[in-house]
Formats: sequence, structure tokens, C-alpha cells
Amino acid sequence: MAKLAKQAASGFLSMGVLVFVITSLFLFIGKNLFISGWTADHANITPLRWVSSTVVPVIVVSWGHGRKSLSTSGALLALVVGFCLTLAHYSFFLCLLAFFITSSKATKYKQEIKAKQEEDFKEGGQRNWLQVLCNGGMAFELSLLYLLDIGSSDLPVDFRHHYRASWLGMAVLGAISCCNGDTWASELGTVLARGDPFLITTFQKVPRGTNGGVTPVGLLSSFVGGLVIGVAYFVGVLMSAASMDMEVAPNQILVILVGGLGGLGGSLLDSLLGASLQFSGKDAKTGKIVEVAREGVIPIAGKMVLDNHSVNLVSSILTALLLPKIALAVGL
Repeated sequence: MAKLAKQAASGFLSMGVLVFVITSLFLFIGKNLFISGWTADHANITPLRWVSSTVVPVIVVSWGHGRKSLSTSGALLALVVGFCLTLAHYSFFLCLLAFFITSSKATKYKQEIKAKQEEDFKEGGQRNWLQVLCNGGMAFELSLLYLLDIGSSDLPVDFRHHYRASWLGMAVLGAISCCNGDTWASELGTVLARGDPFLITTFQKVPRGTNGGVTPVGLLSSFVGGLVIGVAYFVGVLMSAASMDMEVAPNQILVILVGGLGGLGGSLLDSLLGASLQFSGKDAKTGKIVEVAREGVIPIAGKMVLDNHSVNLVSSILTALLLPKIALAVGL
């Protein structure tokens, strides 16, 4: 039965990939016929760029689905997200790729320990469409704005000469570094920290797995997770930005630091929201941390206002809005 379900999921994904590729082809033809024209000299997306934006996400998503890091619904949505980010800026795609690979590894690290602590734990950390939307939705929206305002252009971060492009680029970096930093903090801090976490709002000790609980190891992990996304953005700029733009732009190595601050700041925002607006309780029978208030659950912190997906989305939005100001402050 499980084998048949796996075959059905693979077949459905293959059909979805086929529809995606065909749709992408017709979109490119239609764009050149009715919008930009085949010989437009400005803001014209080359065939190579469009093909790479179509093929590369297909390869990555298929690999992730095969390793059970993405469900079928998550893989189909990730195709669209990856296409838009790659089309807008290669750095955006590299950030998304770094987040996908490193967060999947972090989720699977010592998962047997996490299974004993969390009631809603899922083996392998497979992401469905809702998780893809809440983690990548803000970056997806910002990449669409980038395409509409700037076009498909791999510009370095330079607020003095390319303010709007730099603002949107740093906002994308903020959204993704927030998600990666929070994932690293929750997945690695939970199992690497020696002591129990403390609640970020009251500084009282709470059980591991409690929403809003932080540890020094977790905060350091969030900063390193953000640095990884910053490195991915930096590499994308070095690979694709024009030398003429790089000559007048600030030192792009600062992008790595900004990414680290985005990971740390995003994790702190996520913890604040989780401690106040997301319920955490301890099941008296199993001893596991639950997110739904019911009979037999001892409340620990938070109110049942947001769930984990909503907290991830809100924190990524807030970090995306704040990080461009931080990038300006450090001299980009």
C-alpha cells in the first residue's frame, strides 16, 4: 500500500513538473510576442535565463522530493517559488537553495531526540505546501516586486546607486535568513544545548520544545544559520553581477554580516511571537510539548492566537522589512 502511494505521489509530481515546464515555455513565448518583443534591448530576459530558471528548480525540487524533504504539494509550490526567485536574481535562488539544504539537514539531525519531546514531530521533517508558503511566501512576493520594478537583473547591494533593487534584495535576504536562523535555532539548539531553555519574555526555565524558549547555543545557531544565507547571497553577487557595478558598489562582504544579523533577529522575533501568541503546554500523560490547550495539558506559556506556520510567516515579514535598514546602517 505504501509503495502504491509513493508511486502515485511520484507520478503526480512528474505530471506537475511537465505542466510547469510547458507553461513556462508558453509564458516565455507570449512575453516576447506581446510584451517585450524578440529584439528588445532593455529589460529583456534571455532564453538562457528563462530556461535555467525553469530547469534548475525542477532538478532541486525533484531531488528534495526523492529525499522526502518535500511532500508532493510542497514540491509543486516550491517549483513556482524557485522559478520566480531564480528569474529575478541568482542570489535569491542561491539563498533559497542554501536554506532548503541546510534546514533539511538540521531538521533531520538527532530526530530521535526531538520525537520524544514534541507531539507533532514528523520524521524526516517533510515540508508540505503550507510550510513552503509560510517560509518562502514573503521572499516569493518580494521577488515578484523585484521583477516588476527592476527586472531580471543581478545587481550588487548598493543603496547609493541602486536603492530600490538593494532594498528589495536585502528584504529577500531578511525573509530567508530569518527562516533559516529560526530553523537552526529550534532544530539544533534543542538537541545541542546542555541545559533547559529559558522563556524569552520572562527568563524562566521551560521544558525543551517550548515555543519562545531560547538558549545561548540556539541563538548562536540562528546567527550562523543567517550567515550561511548571507554567504549564499554574496556568492551569487560575485558570480553574476557586472564588474562595472561591482567597482562602484560598497564591499559586498558586509552582506554576510547582514545575513547573520537577519538570522539572529528573525529568530528573536519568532521567539517573542511564539512565547506570547502561540500556546505551549505539557501533556500530563506523555510528557511531550503540545500546541493545543485541552484537558490533561498543563499550560506553560502563550495564547492560542497563532500556530507555528503563522509565527514563521509573520516573523519573516517583519525581518524582511527591518533588514534593509540594518544593511544601510552597516554601510551597504
